[in-house]
Amino acid sequence: MKLMVNGSEVEVTSEADTPLLWVLRDELNLVGTKYGCGIAQCGACTVHQDGRAIRSCVTPVAAVEGKAITTIEGQASEAGLSPVQRAWLETDVAQGGYCQSGQIMAATALLSSNPSPNDAEIDAAMAGNICRCGTYPRIRKAVHLAAAIMAEGQSA
Repeated sequence: MKLMVNGSEVEVTSEADTPLLWVLRDELNLVGTKYGCGIAQCGACTVHQDGRAIRSCVTPVAAVEGKAITTIEGQASEAGLSPVQRAWLETDVAQGGYCQSGQIMAATALLSSNPSPNDAEIDAAMAGNICRCGTYPRIRKAVHLAAAIMAEGQSA
């Protein structure tokens, strides 16, 4: 089947019921998306489907055929890091780092639909992404910073 991943059409040979996570990691070698729990509870596997955050560990690859999939590898552009990635670095969010690709993908989806979220909206949108290091205050700060960067007209 053919998929659109990070702006490029790719052909995959996995079975239709294979979780998207394993197609991304094992077949397409896009290993930035992480396996955490396998039951869509931790958020480490978060990617975008047509701009919306989804859990790739429970999404069969057949369900995304013909849809635009974006992984953490698709966040940066030739111009550099995305506003969310820059904000993550500037606020020193990551400690362990394992959850961060999923956190960044969730934050990017939030800011795409709500370019100026308040603390409660950030907390609600990010609630499904677990950070075992507990960097939630820095995550919130980074989302606010990314919103400010985007408001200044710098591209997502």
